[in-house]
Amino acid sequence: MEKIIIFDTTLRDGEQAPHASLTSFQKMEVAIQLEKLGVDIIEAGFPVASPGDFEAVNEISKRVKKSAVCGLARCIPLDITLAAKAVKPAKHPRVHIFLATSKIHLQYKFKKAEEEVFGIAKAAIRLARKHCADIEFSPEDATRSERGFIYRMVEMAISEGAATINIPDTVGYSYPQEIHSLITDIRNNVSNINKAVIAIHCHDDLGLSTANSLSAVLAGARQVHCTINGIGERAGNASLEEVVMAMKTRKDVFGNFYTNINTKEIYRTSRLVSKLTNFVVPPNKAIVGKNAFAHESGIHQDAILKKRITYEIMNPHDVGIADSQLILGKHSGRHAFRDRLKALGVILNEKQLNKAFLRFKEVADKKKDIFDDDLRIIVEDEVRTSKPVWVLDGFEINSGTRIKPLAQVVLVKAGKKIFGASSGDGPVDACFKAIDKITGYKVKLEDFRLEAVTSGKDALGQVNLKLKVKGSVISGRGASTDIIEAAVKAYIDAANKLGNK
Repeated sequence: MEKIIIFDTTLRDGEQAPHASLTSFQKMEVAIQLEKLGVDIIEAGFPVASPGDFEAVNEISKRVKKSAVCGLARCIPLDITLAAKAVKPAKHPRVHIFLATSKIHLQYKFKKAEEEVFGIAKAAIRLARKHCADIEFSPEDATRSERGFIYRMVEMAISEGAATINIPDTVGYSYPQEIHSLITDIRNNVSNINKAVIAIHCHDDLGLSTANSLSAVLAGARQVHCTINGIGERAGNASLEEVVMAMKTRKDVFGNFYTNINTKEIYRTSRLVSKLTNFVVPPNKAIVGKNAFAHESGIHQDAILKKRITYEIMNPHDVGIADSQLILGKHSGRHAFRDRLKALGVILNEKQLNKAFLRFKEVADKKKDIFDDDLRIIVEDEVRTSKPVWVLDGFEINSGTRIKPLAQVVLVKAGKKIFGASSGDGPVDACFKAIDKITGYKVKLEDFRLEAVTSGKDALGQVNLKLKVKGSVISGRGASTDIIEAAVKAYIDAANKLGNK
């Protein structure tokens, strides 16, 4: 088997994403976690960029022992000497130098001819080798460069001592077949390529960074540049978690390759980087997104409960996620509903389950997410030991700041609908008085409490109240995403207890 070297540039290219800057302390925190993750090389920063970046790279070099520590440099003597000085304390130091080779960059950025750029790169690599034994060279914007010039530049870089040649798709312009062709052509046209490791560095401007990186591996690249959560310039870099888990999952294609990544640390690393950069991980992000191992569809949930691999190609445990999630919502089925109730210790017979499930569907149409507390309330509301005398059919409220609230309530008793209407001090009071007209009960409201029992803006509200009648006190409880409906249900609940006496 062949090892694929993982070169993580979260602390350099990742930090160059707008608004992703990290303090030296935060960069150290990430570096320690990257070493724990098993990253082979940590590109810790761009030492010439600022005194703070130099300090961060230098301190990481002193602390990290297992991973190599790399500093980036342009083909400028000051850049190279500072990068080499910054990584010098590292057990495994590396200097990564780059110079653009595409005609676009040469014409518009450097205003230099190919031969002049060739000479600058040659002198830079020689200088770098004097300061550091491990040199990586990148012909920037390689995928938009003329291949003949790339071959010459790569051959020279290896001859001058660069042990790793990185091929950057700097602006995310390429596609998998083109990347495969480029790496293959470099292997076939550079005479000394067997003396260096070929690396790939892909950006995600067209959403192809992971696919391009994997294509490069299949073509012969043995080092992949990537970042945690795919953060980086513009649309970002190839995502470490995607590259690693694609190779781990598709053994039929990548069975001859392995990485040193401890995949169980992926989720922890992802959340750390997200927290420190304040870049929220999209819920649909592959591998580490909130929904990556979540299922709401009833068809999917039923299959997952029977055999996980029906709709999950990876085990969430492998990336450090506790378990898959069966999200209860309006698309969920009876199987998942019963399974979740069982996990909560609630066992219902078929009739009770059917009744509770119908109520669950009603609530799910009003709420995006159904939490465990929602389920408990639903069961308590719908599964009763005694048959109710009064059943709510519906109600309407007319209320506002300049009008007296008016409520119309419809209750069902013994299959017959009974209408009641009343005004009140507020919409809830109007509903209560309308119910009193229907039931004929003479009661006094002793206590009224409203609380949100679940999470989110669409949380279930629960009303607990007490009615006093003929010297005794009867309690009632109701829950709904609509607080007026919750109050009406609670009042009817108390009325039913009175009617069953």
